[in-house]
Amino acid sequence: MINPGEYKLEKSELRRNIIKQRQSLSEAEWKQKSQEICQNLAKSDLYIKAKTVLGYFSFRREPDLSYLFLDNKSDNDKNWGFPRCVDKSLIWHYWKSEDELITGKYGIQEPNPSSPIIKPENVDLILVPCVACDYQNYRLGYGGGYYDRFLSSPEWESIPTIGIVFNFAYLTRVPVEEWDKNLDSICTENG
Repeated sequence: MINPGEYKLEKSELRRNIIKQRQSLSEAEWKQKSQEICQNLAKSDLYIKAKTVLGYFSFRREPDLSYLFLDNKSDNDKNWGFPRCVDKSLIWHYWKSEDELITGKYGIQEPNPSSPIIKPENVDLILVPCVACDYQNYRLGYGGGYYDRFLSSPEWESIPTIGIVFNFAYLTRVPVEEWDKNLDSICTENG
């Protein structure tokens, strides 16, 4: 188990330790914690008010948000968008559960490139995958910089963000670089 005070670890070592801990979750524990995160998100004002939400498809035991976008019976008023990794950027596309998915260059599920692209002015909320987050709302990602570049671009930076992470990866402090941008809030299975 990682001690939240161990923020002095190098980013790569901290990232490796958290991912290892996340991947050690049993299938049942991962699903339960993911469902609890989705229940907490569904009660948040930012989520309730949002019409168009940018999400992600779970990879390497990230919290699974599919409980929100696949069980849309009670939530038909939400539009969902998901990213494709293109060069060093994220391109966001509208997606519905009946739409095709492809496997992207990192092995992550992505919308079909022919799906309609989402413009920033149509987005109300961004749910951000994280390896870890800290109490100042900074995130530790996978190290590719995709979300750092995306969240720092002028057309996207004013849209509310919620970092999604399991509680064991919600730390006192994560290593922060000068280009890191903190998120608006963090959601775990505990709240």
